[in-house]
Amino acid sequence: MNDVARSAGVSLKTVSRVVNGEGTVNPALAARVRAAVALLGYRPNLGATMLRRNDRRTRTIGLLLDDVSEPFSAAVHRAVEDEARTRGVHVLTGSLDDDPGRERDLAGAFARRHADGLIITPTAPDQAYLARELPPDVPVVFVDRPAAGHRGDTVLATNRDGAAEAVRHLIAHGHRRIAFLAGAPRIATARSRRLGYRDAMREAGLPVCEAVEPGPGAEATAPALLRLPYPPTALFTGQHLITVRAVRALRRLGLHRRIALLGFDDFPLADLLDPAVTVVSRDPAAMGRAAARALFARIDGDTKQPREISIPTMLIPRGSGELRPTGS
Repeated sequence: MNDVARSAGVSLKTVSRVVNGEGTVNPALAARVRAAVALLGYRPNLGATMLRRNDRRTRTIGLLLDDVSEPFSAAVHRAVEDEARTRGVHVLTGSLDDDPGRERDLAGAFARRHADGLIITPTAPDQAYLARELPPDVPVVFVDRPAAGHRGDTVLATNRDGAAEAVRHLIAHGHRRIAFLAGAPRIATARSRRLGYRDAMREAGLPVCEAVEPGPGAEATAPALLRLPYPPTALFTGQHLITVRAVRALRRLGLHRRIALLGFDDFPLADLLDPAVTVVSRDPAAMGRAAARALFARIDGDTKQPREISIPTMLIPRGSGELRPTGS
C-alpha cells in the first residue's frame, strides 16, 4: 500500500479508503489510486484488512444451496449475488446435495473464512450445530426451507397455499380423482405441499390418493396408479424432477393428452412441450433478494426478532392442467 501511495502521489490513508470501497474519496484521486493498483499488481490481504477494520468484516457472505446447477438454486444464487455486488460484497457458494454432513462441513468452512453471514437452504434435520460453528455475531438467514434448532430470519414460498391452489384448479376443470406424487416426506417443502393437496381435497370432499416418489425409478409410480381399478384422471406432482418423470411416463403410455398434469415448480422447456405443462411456480429471484436483504440488515445491526418472509407462488396455466377428464 505504501508503494501504491508513492506511485499515485497520495497518502496511505487515501489508498486505504479507495481499496476498502469508501465513496468519500475525490474521484480524480481515486482514479490515480486505481491506476497505481493496476500498474503494481497490488492485491489486498483480506485477513490483514479484517484485522485493521473496526467492524472486523471481510465483505464476504456464504451461500449454501441444495444444488447450484439446478434452475431454482441458480436463480436464488444470482439474486443474492446481485444484491451483494451493490454493497461490494463477495459470495462464497456451495452445493449441499441433500447431504446433512456436507451442510455442516460447508458452514464450518465458511465460518473459518470469517464470512460476515450465511444464507442456508437447510438439509440437516437440526441446525443447532451452527451455535458451535459460528461466532454469536454472525447472522444466518434460511431460504426455501425452515430451520430447526437455530433462530434466524426465514424466506419461504407459500408451498401449502400454492399446492391447494393447484388442486383446486384441477377440480375446477372437472377432476375428482386426483393423485399426488410426493417428494421425500423428511423435506419440509414436500410436507407443506402434501398438506396443501389434502386441504383442497378435503375441502371438496374428495378422497386422497398419494404416492411418494422413490427417486430415479419414479417413472414406475405413475403407471402403477393408472392401473388402479378407478385410476386418477389428473396427476399433481410435488417437485419439478417428479414432474419430468411423470411427463415421460405419460408420453410413453400415450396418455399425455388424456391425463391432466399439474406440477409444483417450473422447469426449462415446460412451455415447449405438447401439451405445455401447467405449473405452480415459485419466484426464486424474489426469494434470493429477500434473503440477501434480510442478511445485510442483520449484518448492519438489525436486532429485531427473527421473522418469516413469505414469497407468493403463481399458477401458470399452459394446457396440461386444463385437460378435462374423459371416460370417467
